[in-house]
Amino acid sequence: MTNSTMVKEFLLLGSPDGWNMSFLYFTAFPLIYLGTLLGNLLIITVTTADQNLHKPMYFFLRNLSILDMCFISITVPNACVSSLTGNRVISVGGCATQIFLVIFCAYVEMLFLSIMAWDRYVAICLPLQYPIIMNPQFCVRMTLTSLLSGLVYAGVHTGNTFWLSFCQSNVVHQFFCDVPSLLSLSCSDTNSNKVLLLVSTIIIGGGSFGIIILSYIYIFSTVLKVPNKAPGKAFSTCTPHILVVSIFLSSGIVVYMRPAANSDTLQDLLLSAFYTMVPPFLNPLIYSLRNKQLKEAVRRVLGRELFSRK
Repeated sequence: MTNSTMVKEFLLLGSPDGWNMSFLYFTAFPLIYLGTLLGNLLIITVTTADQNLHKPMYFFLRNLSILDMCFISITVPNACVSSLTGNRVISVGGCATQIFLVIFCAYVEMLFLSIMAWDRYVAICLPLQYPIIMNPQFCVRMTLTSLLSGLVYAGVHTGNTFWLSFCQSNVVHQFFCDVPSLLSLSCSDTNSNKVLLLVSTIIIGGGSFGIIILSYIYIFSTVLKVPNKAPGKAFSTCTPHILVVSIFLSSGIVVYMRPAANSDTLQDLLLSAFYTMVPPFLNPLIYSLRNKQLKEAVRRVLGRELFSRK
């Protein structure tokens, strides 16, 4: 079928039938958004200002914080404003932009988390080779590769989605535009889109999760073999990281892979909130509260700021 998009605009979902979502839109979402911005902004400031944190681990942590601030800003502010004003209309171009940015951020998020897990593997299991492997040039190349491949990945999925015809309902059953919701509105054959989603999710999501799990398995085995190492510290840092990655992947996979006929609007909305909001909110807590060096840097930077004001 040729591309003949008849829908000129979409309507984002305010609340599922029979549900009052005011608490989410006016309390939970704004608080999570504000906490995410403050937590990630603190990490960005501290890792930039403190010379002791100019290391590969904190370089990727700073990049992750910047990405997380962008990730949550794509969906939450617009959803809160739309709910407050009652204007749920989003243009086709705005919807395409939102889909592109969400896919881009989710893809790069997974790559950054995989790189950070591998960084910890090299630091703990191959400490003598760490400065050689994780040199500044390598870190920059990995970051640029993640960003550029993310642009291609998001562009393919966005273009493949908006090549379809939309001539049915224009109500997107989400608080933001996402691919599964639009596929359910299309009057075109969406089988190729679903296959592409399935294959890419398995390759990217499964591959990244596999790298993270393998990295931590090697880390745990190395720590347990060394008598003077504290295994509790490694477990306390790695376990929350794996938990957040699991929430991110499982909620995203359920939303993207579940057949539209079996879809529950409220459940999809909450699962989408999990994969777009929970990782950006929890990542600063995991990497700051569990990191002694970062906490000390926060005290130094804040103490320096307070002293300069006096």
